[in-house]
Amino acid sequence: MKKRSSILLTAIVLTLFLLTTGQGFCKDEKLLFATGGISGTFYPLGGAIAQVWNQKIPGLNVTVQATGGSLENVRLLGSKDAEVAICMNDIAYYGQQGLEAFKAKNEKYTNYMAIGNVYPDVVQIFTRKDSDIKSIGDLKGKKVSVGPPGSGTEISARQVLGLYGMDYKTRQDLKPSYLSYSEASDHFKDNLIDAGYFVVAVPNGALQDINLTKPVKLLAIDDQMFGKIIKDYPLYSRFEIAANSYAGISEPIKTIAVYSSLLVRSDLPDDLVYKMTKVFIEERSAIAQGHAAGKFINPEIMTSGIAIPLHPGAQKYLKEKGLMK
Repeated sequence: MKKRSSILLTAIVLTLFLLTTGQGFCKDEKLLFATGGISGTFYPLGGAIAQVWNQKIPGLNVTVQATGGSLENVRLLGSKDAEVAICMNDIAYYGQQGLEAFKAKNEKYTNYMAIGNVYPDVVQIFTRKDSDIKSIGDLKGKKVSVGPPGSGTEISARQVLGLYGMDYKTRQDLKPSYLSYSEASDHFKDNLIDAGYFVVAVPNGALQDINLTKPVKLLAIDDQMFGKIIKDYPLYSRFEIAANSYAGISEPIKTIAVYSSLLVRSDLPDDLVYKMTKVFIEERSAIAQGHAAGKFINPEIMTSGIAIPLHPGAQKYLKEKGLMK
């Protein structure tokens, strides 16, 4: 009788603990991780992160899903069809404020928070090495891949090219092709487009593949234009593509970048997100072995440029390590 009472008491105490803290996560927790297209950065990098989480957090099972990228990822979190996502910081902000593409459909999602920065998505505008296109301004009237409709890449293309005086939505100052990176690669090789606008890590596999058969040159963003860009879109930052990042491009190229960060649904337990944050930061070398973009995970700038709230579980870890106040 005493043994049964003891077991019952233990069960009651455990139940009360979980009810009062609300922070326990069940064993065999399953999470869907929304990433991006298979030829971009989000999908393989997400796979590397998920693998480390699954290995280091007992009972956690994270499944990676290919998606259309940042915009779709925000919608998947908002509709509770995903628990985790990678997303460009500007798109994450637009989703919570109901701006840009979200404004057109009267959408606003506030049920997700950030863990921290992962890597910089770099604007890489390219054309053929022997092309008469010498600068971004020369894209006027040309056939340019700008990314899938409403994607983070396409929003960036519209913003940046718009500051160069090219409106492809209403005035058709250039001929846009709304292509994924893999589709853009095929179209470029077949001479169906003149240039491409990618927003991905450096180096990018699809762009490396293009460069093997159709040598490319990258178009720079000069300092004067950079000043205009950050005045209108302050979440961008300066970035220099190092020399020899791509075969045959021996000089560094000045461009811009926006960080992408890990997002989680707000209703994920604090202790689970704490563990996910801890493993994400402390096992970053293992993530980098899985995908090169992992080398950009930097604890010192984990929250830089993030314009949405951080999840309490992430905040707890970052504060413990002195990475945020």
